[in-house]
Amino acid sequence: MSEAKAVEGIRNVVLVHGGFVDGSGWQGVYDHLRKDGYGVSIVQNPTLSLADDVAVTKRAIDAESEPVILAGHSYGGAVITEAGNHPKVAALVYVAAFVPDAGESVNTLLAGFPTDGPQPPILPPQDGFLLLDREKFHASFAGDLSDDEAAFMADSQVPWGVDALGGTISEPAWRSKPSWYLVTTEDRMIPPSAQREMSARAGSTVVEFAGSHSIYVSKPEAVADLIKKAASGLGSAAA
Repeated sequence: MSEAKAVEGIRNVVLVHGGFVDGSGWQGVYDHLRKDGYGVSIVQNPTLSLADDVAVTKRAIDAESEPVILAGHSYGGAVITEAGNHPKVAALVYVAAFVPDAGESVNTLLAGFPTDGPQPPILPPQDGFLLLDREKFHASFAGDLSDDEAAFMADSQVPWGVDALGGTISEPAWRSKPSWYLVTTEDRMIPPSAQREMSARAGSTVVEFAGSHSIYVSKPEAVADLIKKAASGLGSAAA
């Protein structure tokens, strides 16, 4: 997509990271979008509570002068589901993400995952925070990254507050705004079957891609392409 094409549709994108990581993982997606003429903001959520992360994300949206595409990975899907009610948000893009409904939380969605498949290696909480087992991080979270990349992500984990997982949605933005969803078919954190169920319930436009839960790092072009499809699709509809 050329810069001229980007200007025809929505030009601004806000990216929201998930649990255990920070916004730096979006660099590849950022680079692809910027190259094609998009303005990109990356939210740095503290992941202490859902309400706080929604507030931080809304501040990032407030700073934009035009409508935005709001994209979230993993737990970031819960954040954008609530923050997406902001009037500047034109559409939502979920990347291997949780898509809760009203009254639901990440915890309630996790409880509904199949028990006969791979389970996220979340360690017992310490002082109200969660981490993934470092020895199992590569296989579960970053299966298509190199050993060195996965080791760095495992050793630079951001503790995830248990209050963030328990935060419930008051008004899901996907009920009033269009959404897109990237299903990762080799995901060992959020089962592909659960991703398909959540995206179907939300009525999302779905793209499936072979990749791990870290697809935003391993295949940034696939994530950027879906965001661009959402942006250009909205522009075409408006035209």
